[in-house]
Amino acid sequence: MNALEAMGLGWVVLAGGFSAVALGRLSRRLRPVEPTRVPVLLLRPVDAPTERELENLSRPIDYAGPLEHVVLSPSRPRLPEGVRWLRSDPVTPNRKVGHLLNGLETLPRDGRVVLVVDADVAVTGALVEGLAGPVAAGAALSTAVPTPVGERGLADRAVAGLLRRTHHSFRALHVMSAGAKSVCGKALGLSGRAVAELRELADHLGEDLELSKRLHAKGLDVELCEAPAVVPMAPGTWSAALARFTRWMQVLVSHRPGLYPTVPVFFTPTWPLLALSLLAGSRWLSMGVAALLTIRTLLSWRLTVLSTPRPLGEGRGEGIWSAPVNPAVRHVALDWLLGEALLLAAFLSSLVRPSRVTWRGRTYALHSGGRMSPVWTELSGGRG
Repeated sequence: MNALEAMGLGWVVLAGGFSAVALGRLSRRLRPVEPTRVPVLLLRPVDAPTERELENLSRPIDYAGPLEHVVLSPSRPRLPEGVRWLRSDPVTPNRKVGHLLNGLETLPRDGRVVLVVDADVAVTGALVEGLAGPVAAGAALSTAVPTPVGERGLADRAVAGLLRRTHHSFRALHVMSAGAKSVCGKALGLSGRAVAELRELADHLGEDLELSKRLHAKGLDVELCEAPAVVPMAPGTWSAALARFTRWMQVLVSHRPGLYPTVPVFFTPTWPLLALSLLAGSRWLSMGVAALLTIRTLLSWRLTVLSTPRPLGEGRGEGIWSAPVNPAVRHVALDWLLGEALLLAAFLSSLVRPSRVTWRGRTYALHSGGRMSPVWTELSGGRG
């Protein structure tokens, strides 16, 4: 056995073991969403909503408890009766955090649980319950798994495959996190302690990662909501998807540089190992890669089961996606490979990008710990 084969087999063992542990942890039975009727303040920060986002903001929410639904934006969007608009045009680098701070300073909480959900999420009663319940029970923060649905082209399938059927699914990330939990800011439940920490994050990109890190450092719990945060997809392009996840990789290296090198080792090993097995011509390495493909396809299948929203009438899914819970998805064996290819391309792209990102139409320089500053500040003599 030559050095190339030995390196490949070692990589297969590491990646396969990682997937096997994740599959085992994800095989545990889900906890049902506990019914709750706690009062909820639902905040929806947005700058310039698209038609799809306006549809999401207008969707009725079947929640049994008191619920105030407030959209925070610079100008009044088209909203149905019962959804309140609050003008917000923050000057903070992180405009989402700025919107939230404006809303929290203006609106009384009065014992209500604060939920923050992005405008591209179709909110359901089950999602409200799943986020509010843990916070009402004492958790510092609750989060839901972003679940893209309605994918059409290859780029859309790559995005959905990455976020639903690979190790980059936030459900898989949650069970495999050592230390601070991986959190996606698309749907959060905030305790008073989380709100207090949020006030210090207006100059951070990746405020969700930093919030989880700070709460973990204080010994506070982050709970995963079993109800998904369903994101109906608009048709997208490969270049847009690549730019999005390249930015995610840049944020990762800024926030948690120690985790950044693990991306090719554990999260995107399949394509390099396939190429290596062809190059080496080793029967043992080919068998190892075949075993890795098998276990990752099983993981994709399990994640598909866990991430499929329930149809109308089951668990108050409100019919957002009528796919059955049975994971007989036509592309389940292919889309995780597309997702890995997208993440690998984003990782390689991030290696050669400068430490600056374009986000929400503005360009920022990234600093250690996820802090950011407008590029014009850098050009005017700020820290390089």
